[in-house]
Amino acid sequence: MKTPEQILEANGFVDAKSLDRQALISAFLSEMEKGLRGEKSSLMMIPTYVKADGKIPEGSSAAVLDAGGTNFRGAVVSIPPAISEKRNQPMPGTKGEVDEEAFSDAFAEEVKRVLPLAKSKKIGWCFSYPAEATPELDARLDHWAKNIKAPAIVGQYVGKELLKRLGGGEIAIVNDTVATLLTAKATEGDRTYSSYIGFILGTGTNAAYVEKNANITKLSGLDGAGSMIINAESGAFDKISQSAFDKAMDAKTGNPGEHIFEKMIAGAYLGGIGLEILKIAAREKLFSRAAADRISGLASLETMDFDNFTAGFRKEGRANILDEIFANPEDAGIARRLSLPVFERAAALTAIHLAAFVIKSGEGADASAPVAINADGSTWYKTRAIPFAETVRKELDEMLVRRRNIHYAITPQVDDSPMVGAAIAAML
Repeated sequence: MKTPEQILEANGFVDAKSLDRQALISAFLSEMEKGLRGEKSSLMMIPTYVKADGKIPEGSSAAVLDAGGTNFRGAVVSIPPAISEKRNQPMPGTKGEVDEEAFSDAFAEEVKRVLPLAKSKKIGWCFSYPAEATPELDARLDHWAKNIKAPAIVGQYVGKELLKRLGGGEIAIVNDTVATLLTAKATEGDRTYSSYIGFILGTGTNAAYVEKNANITKLSGLDGAGSMIINAESGAFDKISQSAFDKAMDAKTGNPGEHIFEKMIAGAYLGGIGLEILKIAAREKLFSRAAADRISGLASLETMDFDNFTAGFRKEGRANILDEIFANPEDAGIARRLSLPVFERAAALTAIHLAAFVIKSGEGADASAPVAINADGSTWYKTRAIPFAETVRKELDEMLVRRRNIHYAITPQVDDSPMVGAAIAAML
């Protein structure tokens, strides 16, 4: 009978200690460069026209909208980070189809409520649907996600339509990853950062960083001395080998063959990878007959349950199907030997991913002026199977500080990062 480790290896699963870190960092950097030149690349490297320059005056405040799911929020955000007047309401188009007027009026009414309470007259909007950024910091909606039904808005500049209903004004629209990057500035205080990275690892993943305009050769007419934030859409990176488990899980998603990297580290997928591993182990007779039969018949597995089981954690009020299936301690021990490497690999790949962005933006980043990384998302903060963030830090210390003498700093957690970052976009 094969061991759990042999099952993983036989199916092409490269565990954390066996990953070729330098080769993957090089592949990330190569894809980034190609994307900046407008060449074929798995990374879109989207120019946002948003700068990260300048200090935010303490006591500043801005009216903010945050829309990216089935709800949207309005609030007033002040610096140091504090949120007041926050209100949550359904996103227009979630309760049935809405026309252009109903959609934009809902946001206009919320701005009218909070704008008089803010010192800045420029509105910040975190708009996290697929959209093209413009030099005016508007966003042209490409298509809806989250089953929003507002077809009249597709193709429109959402900021321009909002300002029409407000009788004018100024707006700065950013997506959630760019907003997360800008939130790092709110933690700066008296410290100096050489550059900034925004990183989200929750249901999905993405990263944004600051790039010199001179390197963004797919755009013409830029100020070569300036810089802007690039939205990498880094979850789409595909220069990495999938195991048989990854491929089987991927084939069951709605977009097979796409967002390969995201599907190896993000919360929407880790449970699915785990289920494929456990099913193959059952076929290889690693479990008792009763456990094998039950796991083989399981249609899906949520990452929360997979994570809690691997950690040996029982969430009060939540039954975990894996605790029931692997009630036999011997079965449970084997299952955990198969499961833990999924989380360890995700942490190592996360560190490789972040290391590439720090290297790309970290020229001259020493201990006195490190590259700031603001990380956000449930997988980053809530994974229990391993100390996720601490594991990533140890990897980054080795890959960046000891190997390259490039310094970084993971900034303190800021609640409601997308709202804070959108406010900073309005203030800068």
